[in-house]
Amino acid sequence: MIDMDFLRPWIGRTEERRDQATLAPVAGMADLLDHPSAPVGTLPPLWHWLYFLPRARQSRLDHDGHPVRGGFLPPVDLPRRMWAGGALDFLAPVPLGSPLHRRSTIRDIRHTRGGSGDLVFVTLMHEIFAGDVLAIREQQDIVYRGAGGGAPAAGPDMPPGAVTERLTADPVRLFRFSALTFNAHRIHYDRDYAVTEEGYGGLVVHGPFIAVLLLDLFRRHRPDAPVHRFTFRGRRPLLDLHPFDLCLSGDDVWTLDAAGQATMTARVETGL
Repeated sequence: MIDMDFLRPWIGRTEERRDQATLAPVAGMADLLDHPSAPVGTLPPLWHWLYFLPRARQSRLDHDGHPVRGGFLPPVDLPRRMWAGGALDFLAPVPLGSPLHRRSTIRDIRHTRGGSGDLVFVTLMHEIFAGDVLAIREQQDIVYRGAGGGAPAAGPDMPPGAVTERLTADPVRLFRFSALTFNAHRIHYDRDYAVTEEGYGGLVVHGPFIAVLLLDLFRRHRPDAPVHRFTFRGRRPLLDLHPFDLCLSGDDVWTLDAAGQATMTARVETGL
């Protein structure tokens, strides 16, 4: 039973964090994406996820590798938690080396039931400042769900991609993204845990990593299109068992798993 009366007081809570757009993680992300060199001047869109990393002493990690429940985020009593999607507005450039400030607010907590049982969605709003300038406004949607249950719903039918690139989500690639983002969630690197504890068929590709790969695909094929807004939604887990496809058609990008199912859909708004 989900006690929403207990969880609702978390709505409206805020948290402030400070960081700096240092160069080392940017170089690491460029290497992970197999870019010939690291970007210079300004931070590419979505790469702010390399900062404001989760912080918890080792003794304060839960069984799944996340920090223990409570604190800023509500202590939802469901075992699985994942990044479900988001919407980002890129308002101003983020110069490399600039001081960063993030103000986070819990906007909503809602409970529903799906095919796999109880689902609790927590919506966060992040405002990221570069110096004194509001540079990024980001809505982050987190979903908590029970263990087991039915298979996730299939993603929507997607048109053939004008551009398609095949990629393998091998454990080394997943480990490097986990290391860059200080993400200790065990479903991304501990196969026994992912399969026996959370019921997945293999290691799970990080939702934000998929989003980074999709926007990187767009920017490589449309380098002159300014990215003003990016929205994305996870449709079903993407596992490391088989190669998958990154697809681009117009302003739409998505991933297809080996069964041809869309696992994440996204749209880029450029103003062009």
